[in-house]
Amino acid sequence: MGARASNMTPELTALTLAALLQVAQLCLYSVVGRAQAGTKAALKPRDEPIALTGTAGRVYRAMNNHFEGLILFAIACVVITVSDQSTGFTAGCAFAYLTARVLYIPAYVFGWVPWRSVIWSVGFVATALMLLAALL
Repeated sequence: MGARASNMTPELTALTLAALLQVAQLCLYSVVGRAQAGTKAALKPRDEPIALTGTAGRVYRAMNNHFEGLILFAIACVVITVSDQSTGFTAGCAFAYLTARVLYIPAYVFGWVPWRSVIWSVGFVATALMLLAALL
C-alpha cells in the first residue's frame, strides 16, 4: 500500500485528502443534522426537504460548497497529473486548496467575517492557477 501511494503526484495526494475531508464533512453533517432534525426525520424519504438552521445549516452549506469546489479541483489535479506537468508550483497550489478547504469549515460554521470569503478565495484561486499552469 505504501509503495502505491508514493507513486501518486502531490496533486493526487491532495485530491485524495480533499475527498477524505468531504467524507468527514458528510459524517459531521449527518451527526449535527440528525441532532437537530431527529432520527425519525433522518431515516424517512426526502419527499420534502428538511430545513436545517443554525450550526447544522451552516455545516450543510459548507459541505455543499466543498462539493462544488471539489469538481474543479479534481479536474485540475487530473489534468496536471495526466499531462505530466506536476511542479512545485502546482503541488503548492494543490495543498493551498486543501488547507483552505480545511479552514473553510470552521470559518463557515462559526461565521468568521470576512475570513470565510478570503479563505474560499484562496482555494478558488489556487485551483484556477493549477488549470492555467496546465495550459501554459
